[in-house]
Amino acid sequence: MIALALTGVLLWAFATAKLITHDFKRQISDNKQPQQEAVVKGVILTETKNDTKYWEVYGDTGHWDGNSGIAQLDGVLANFYKDNKVTMSLKSSKGTYNSESKVITLYEDTFIAIEGGITLNADKLTYVSSSDPIVAEGHIKVRKDNSLISTANKIIISPNYEDFKIIGNTVSKVYEDKK
Repeated sequence: MIALALTGVLLWAFATAKLITHDFKRQISDNKQPQQEAVVKGVILTETKNDTKYWEVYGDTGHWDGNSGIAQLDGVLANFYKDNKVTMSLKSSKGTYNSESKVITLYEDTFIAIEGGITLNADKLTYVSSSDPIVAEGHIKVRKDNSLISTANKIIISPNYEDFKIIGNTVSKVYEDKK
């Protein structure tokens, strides 16, 4: 009698398990794109064309999502190049790189140093390409050596880093060197 009851319970368990896992297998097979993610330490991303390096971005740690094509980075350092020399360096707490649009976005405690003695602090910086302006937003503070300090909500930097457009609640102080 116990053997018959045990056999009945086992048959019921196998039949129920088959129904449950059949639905589970169908849900997995209906998902056309499996999840593609990776968490990496010491991530380096670069853009190079015809042996010319345009930029390199380093993250202490990174999370790659293959489905969206977006890398999320923490502890970001970046260098941008012109004529194979560094013309702009950046440091930020966080950043993203979209592999489809090629857009780099840095946010949280972003510091930018541009050749010619110009430094910026911003909440967010967006870099699209070497031929597009760079846009920095949020709590902007610009310094040029000891001759200029400006604050603003937003700044647009020309691709050659020579022209700046400061936008929104701007205060600028210009100092003269009295030598």
